[in-house]
Amino acid sequence: MKHAKPGEDSASPQPVEIPRFTGQDLPPIGRLVIQFVPPVAIIALIAVVLLNPDGVAAVIFDLRTFVTGGFTWMFILYSLFAVAVCAWLVFSKTAGRVRLGGPSAEKEFGNFAWYSMLFACGQGIGLIFWSVAEPIMLRDESPVFQAMEGNVAGGGIVWAYFHWGFTAWAMYCVVAVCLAYSHHNLGKTLTFREATVDILPRWAQGGAGVVVELLAIMATILGLSTSFGFAAMQFSSGLTSFTGLASTPIVWLIVIVGLGTLTAISAFFGISKGMRMISETNSILSVVLVVAVFVFGPTLFIVSNITQTFGSYFTNFINMSFWTDAPSTSEPLTSWQDSWNGWWTVFIWCWVIAFSPFVAGFIARISRGRTLREFVIGVTIVPSLIVMVWIGVLGSAAIFYDDKTERGVSAAVNADVASGLFATLEMIPIVGSLLLVVATVLVATYYVTSLDAGTYALADFVSSPKKAGAWFRVVLVASIAAVATILLTLGGSAVVDTVQTGTIIGAFPFSVVIMLMIANMIRRLLKRDRAIKQLEKAVNDPDPNVKISFDTNGEVQTTTVARESSRLGAQ
Repeated sequence: MKHAKPGEDSASPQPVEIPRFTGQDLPPIGRLVIQFVPPVAIIALIAVVLLNPDGVAAVIFDLRTFVTGGFTWMFILYSLFAVAVCAWLVFSKTAGRVRLGGPSAEKEFGNFAWYSMLFACGQGIGLIFWSVAEPIMLRDESPVFQAMEGNVAGGGIVWAYFHWGFTAWAMYCVVAVCLAYSHHNLGKTLTFREATVDILPRWAQGGAGVVVELLAIMATILGLSTSFGFAAMQFSSGLTSFTGLASTPIVWLIVIVGLGTLTAISAFFGISKGMRMISETNSILSVVLVVAVFVFGPTLFIVSNITQTFGSYFTNFINMSFWTDAPSTSEPLTSWQDSWNGWWTVFIWCWVIAFSPFVAGFIARISRGRTLREFVIGVTIVPSLIVMVWIGVLGSAAIFYDDKTERGVSAAVNADVASGLFATLEMIPIVGSLLLVVATVLVATYYVTSLDAGTYALADFVSSPKKAGAWFRVVLVASIAAVATILLTLGGSAVVDTVQTGTIIGAFPFSVVIMLMIANMIRRLLKRDRAIKQLEKAVNDPDPNVKISFDTNGEVQTTTVARESSRLGAQ
């Protein structure tokens, strides 16, 4: 359908695309900056890393130490703030009833497809990587749980529940809500700048919007590229587990080309066809994997350990949420490696913040028609339960076989973190070999959906308010694959790790942007009066006779044929 611009008049009304655009396009110079600065900056960054990998790694190491040593408290409070905002949206009688897309909006996707897509883009690949690795790596060192006599190992599973469950999803959710309400209800572009800058003075909005968008674009490109590199290595590790094929740079390159091609096909066919089909396949294979491990693995131990660790998680949730390891701040931190939080909570919260642009952007895109209450519950509670069952089953099996083999799984994880899952699955009787194949396929398909989601978000950031075409998304996939190829084949895993760590350190300034955006969303919802409700209806009205225009003050007016409606403020 034709995209109707604000104030467009026509003798024969044309169908309009909803939500109608009421945002502000960037001036030409701002658009040029957004389109050309990121690729130039990324090329320069890659060149510097490849030319002087040790020097860049040292700088990033120092920055990580600085962030960990001085701002652990900030990331802890930010995670609690995200949880509090989600709770407010669920229990608020007014905010919770707000429907994305207006009161008459219908859901674009059914629950199974919606959960499959949001889970796949949010944590699919990370969960496969860490569902065994974290419980094993923390089985002997679990703060808050050292007093769990007889089951110290269970503390590692509980921390994995915490790091990949409710709090992490709340951090994704609160960003997604900001973008979703701004786009579906107020007609803004699906970008960070239009969800954020309203709260700033008018004179600062233009420049701030460009900076915010640049941060989002850079985080998305580098996050997806480095994740692509690690996905290629993990997929190769999976191939090695059941084929004996060595994991070499040539294999990595073949994997990148293969996964990139599959993602490009999915991106070309769109969300409803390509990504929806792959995401639903992910969900089915994930159920097969977990059920098979539960049935053919140490079933009694898994049931007992899940029961115990679930109880520990709910009992200790508050303690884990507030745990900053205060004694470690009595002296200046000389290395982030000396801080438990530097390895775990701060690192993972930075990871979540850095990945928020494309994860939240995609979740916002596919959530039209749901109330904010339904949205928050769907994005936090349901995925968290799935995460806990997944980690509970696979992590418990890993600990069981680790004990039976005198720390055989631990040895595999110490040698290659990505191999922990495969080392565990090899020990499952009867179906172990088949599960190795299933897990390897899941590594591929989960990353394809993550990259697909990131491509949609990135296309919005770069091209809004214009709608990006299918071939543009294919070009973005190819560009990200090219960056991953250069990093991995020329620099190896150490360079990929350096760039990814640098991207995560970038979460520190980006967290300020997110907090501004959340504050702006709260302001918008609290100021949601009758005029704003009418604006939401007009923004989502497909009737071509309803017109939206701007007055001289930049405020929105809605008019219909033969009569004029009341003036509405664009908040």
